[in-house]
Amino acid sequence: MNVVSLKAQTIQKEKQPLITILRILETRYQISFSYADSTIEDKVAVLPNEDLTLDNALNVLKTDINLDFEVLNNRFIVIKKSDLEDKEIILKTQRLEEVVVTNYLTAGITKLNDGAITIKPESFGILPGLIEPDILQTIQALPGIFSIDETVSNINVRGGTHDQNLLLWDGIKMYQSGHFFGLISAFNPYTTKSVHVSKNGTSAKYGDGVSSIIDMQLSNTIDDEFKAGAGFNLINADAYAKIPLSKKTELQLSARRSVTDLFITPTYDQYFKRIFQDSDLSNSNSSSISKNEDFYFYDIAAKFLYDVTKKDRVRFHFLNVNNDLNYQEQSTINNQSEAFNSKLSQQNLAGGITYTRDWNDYVSTTTQVYVSNYDLHATNFDISNDQRLIQENEVNDGSAKFDINYNPNSRFKINAGYQFIEVGISNLEDVNNPVFRSYIKEVIRSHAIYGETSLLSNDAKTKLKFGTRLNYFKKFDMFLAEPRLSFSQRFFNDFRFEVLGEIKSQTTSQIIDLQNDFLGIEKRRWVLANNNDIPVIKSKQFSVGLHYNKNKLLISAETYVKKVDGITTRSQGFQNQYQFIKSIGSYTVKGVDFLINKQFNDVVSTWLSYSYSKNDYTFNDLNNGQPFPNNADLRHALALSGTCAINDIKLALGLNWHSGRPTTLPIDSTDGTINYQSPNSSNLDDYLRTDFSATYAFDVSEKARAIIGASVWNVLNKKNIINTYHTLDEDDTIIKIENTSLGITPNVSLRVMF
Repeated sequence: MNVVSLKAQTIQKEKQPLITILRILETRYQISFSYADSTIEDKVAVLPNEDLTLDNALNVLKTDINLDFEVLNNRFIVIKKSDLEDKEIILKTQRLEEVVVTNYLTAGITKLNDGAITIKPESFGILPGLIEPDILQTIQALPGIFSIDETVSNINVRGGTHDQNLLLWDGIKMYQSGHFFGLISAFNPYTTKSVHVSKNGTSAKYGDGVSSIIDMQLSNTIDDEFKAGAGFNLINADAYAKIPLSKKTELQLSARRSVTDLFITPTYDQYFKRIFQDSDLSNSNSSSISKNEDFYFYDIAAKFLYDVTKKDRVRFHFLNVNNDLNYQEQSTINNQSEAFNSKLSQQNLAGGITYTRDWNDYVSTTTQVYVSNYDLHATNFDISNDQRLIQENEVNDGSAKFDINYNPNSRFKINAGYQFIEVGISNLEDVNNPVFRSYIKEVIRSHAIYGETSLLSNDAKTKLKFGTRLNYFKKFDMFLAEPRLSFSQRFFNDFRFEVLGEIKSQTTSQIIDLQNDFLGIEKRRWVLANNNDIPVIKSKQFSVGLHYNKNKLLISAETYVKKVDGITTRSQGFQNQYQFIKSIGSYTVKGVDFLINKQFNDVVSTWLSYSYSKNDYTFNDLNNGQPFPNNADLRHALALSGTCAINDIKLALGLNWHSGRPTTLPIDSTDGTINYQSPNSSNLDDYLRTDFSATYAFDVSEKARAIIGASVWNVLNKKNIINTYHTLDEDDTIIKIENTSLGITPNVSLRVMF
């Protein structure tokens, strides 16, 4: 069969962007393309027929778009301009990773050979319980990642706390991750191009994040094509647009706002019960107090792209994430009516500028400057005690970073750079009765240099990445070296052996002083290390993995050990005998993550994941210095899920189970004090949840497409206890308080894309 006849088969089909076709072919033939953005920019083509072999499909494209395809092996294909046939392969790859698994769990999730996961929301398939690609909910489908209380503001990666995850939005560090105080991601997925998730073996260019890196990137190329979309569900409405202003400029905009202050929905009702249970909004010392709440959230994002020349590019970034809660308390005291307004606001405001220069075909540099501000403010009126409490937690993070890449070919890369960071964190408490005011501010400036080398063998079977980050903290005169390692070896064609390791540190963390701080809703506040009662947190992690991938069957097993030093009891949220004790310690996690993922003809994907981990604290001042279970010690966790995509219909059903989290039971009470058993010596009941979701896509017009979706979280309405603690009443009787998970929670959505 010749090329002409092959091309003739597709003449009647509509042309589409080459990048779209490449993603389809990667999924169809289980391959990976590597290319410079400029090589495929503005290219359009016709999608080759499904019955063609890979070679014939490439021949069709080669003739259609005048590009060459060099097949390095049966999976790794380099795209280059045809006028370079007689020269060396000159390639500016953005990364050297070979794609190990496409459609990992579902479409849009890809596993790379450096141990990381990449999520592309624009090509996202479907997951149980999700009808939209919520970024921080999606990553919880990955083995070893879960939320101990179902929120995206408390994600535990291999036993760590949420503040040990580094969240980057277009390179800017974020301190707020959730809307609705943790039930919804604060980042709009429809303007997010890709999300890079790393649990170990992290690149040396990343500082902080002793548990994980969650790197969210917006589109960085000018497509010269208008794209827009809008949608709503029972919680919020949003819109976004990608607007070309000229051949050299583009504006990306997105906005989202809750509808919960406009009308009440069943979804909002369940969210409200979940988030505001056991808070000042739901608790009251007097039955005569009535409360009327007003709650909403919004986020606004903007990115301006300017290609100054073919070699110089400037990008401006802006993001505003906001939660606001107001509620009025009315009470009659001594025959007088009293009314006060309590409120809680949470905001992360970020802005930055990035300049990239391509010096030649091999060398490029990137310079970025950003500022990220986080502010949590609460005003709480206690009518019964005639008291007003103001609390505020503010973070100001400024950074300047210079990064250089040397990439002479598709198999070798050197990355190096320098980063300066200044972080200031303040905490305020102001009480009117009795009069008390406390204001504490700490500032840390740090310098870091890093270097890393990536090597890929000629046959793309061996990948080695190693580097080191050197941090200097002037305030403590502290110098820390942090080596990083990622090694991958493919053998017998279908097996891959993986070794990952890293040493990390971080100076920011979250603590809880009192469980009713910030109205009992956002209890955690950011603090800086002072090298005294709050030390610099340091971690060491090492893992070994073995993976088998053939005929769309993936069997994966990873075993790891991680130790984190410098944690404090205040950062762990104890609600037992250690609630008011200040101590410094560590935790050690040893575990195994196991996954079986089977795909059937790109229609059905099923997976079973199981994680076993043993997570123990060690505090020299507590429990006689003996280890005891971590508050996030979920010994066993299992997920069984399946998705089905038939034409424009997508269905997903999944089951999540894990053993109950540790808890401490009381023995009795003495003189207003509860006497407890050994810390975390008991467990709550096992957790079980079943979720379902479905979407249907259809054409509205020649240029518009719509998607309707429906989901049910916790289909069986299982009452899961996610936390338990104990208090004393006025008679010194022990009272048991239980926090429950979301009940059956439906949601529907409608989205239109232009």
